[in-house]
Amino acid sequence: MLLVADIGNTQTHIGIYSGAELTSQWRVSTDPARSADELALIFQEFLSFKGLSFSKQVTGVIIGSVVPSLTAASREMVTRYFMFDPIVVEPGIKTGMSILTENPREVGADRICNAVAAFALVGGPCIALDFGTATTLDAVSEAGDYLGGSISPGIQISADALWQVAAQIQKLELIAPPSVIGRSTKDSVRAGVVLGTAAMVDGMIERMQKELGGDAPVVATGGLAPLIIAECETPIRHEPTLTLEGLRIIYERNVDSD
Repeated sequence: MLLVADIGNTQTHIGIYSGAELTSQWRVSTDPARSADELALIFQEFLSFKGLSFSKQVTGVIIGSVVPSLTAASREMVTRYFMFDPIVVEPGIKTGMSILTENPREVGADRICNAVAAFALVGGPCIALDFGTATTLDAVSEAGDYLGGSISPGIQISADALWQVAAQIQKLELIAPPSVIGRSTKDSVRAGVVLGTAAMVDGMIERMQKELGGDAPVVATGGLAPLIIAECETPIRHEPTLTLEGLRIIYERNVDSD
């Protein structure tokens, strides 16, 4: 079995694959201060739910991390407790995708994984959309090259910033309002944050599709994806485990190349 770990700025998404099938998945909050031993406790607890352990069944691990301290701690944890080295999505790894940006080393592992998985699902050109800590859109060419993309503040970050600086606006549940014209402060905030994000995503997709030369399909992931996708005018395919799937594909490309 393969263990995949997508370590984001806010959450860490862990999955277990049996072949190409994702059999289990868990989420835990990301803490950059966690040590290798603390990570081992967390991973072992999740594995034990499925009768797995460090010494049984799991034969491979791949890590995609945008938190440098946890990249190192995770690598140490796998080496010490699984007794083999993990594959880490970093410069030099075989992704099967050329990175055509000015500095390929600065592209986040999650964005590469999303692009690889999206291209595998729908071909190219295509756009991978991730509603995470940041909202990212990444463009893949017809030939399967990673071209770059856009990064904007995530939905929750935008809402939190508003609540912190606006004394009269209180925290509320992020749901779609009945109208873009808010009849209350709550609905006005929801219109701005939820519908505003949807309008931004629609606009960015339209511009990217023009640069890609057609109606490139869009594949989206991220916790708040269903909320925003429902308010978008652009057809968007929702794939909740897009990043994990990208990790699996990259793992197989590196194992097969050995």
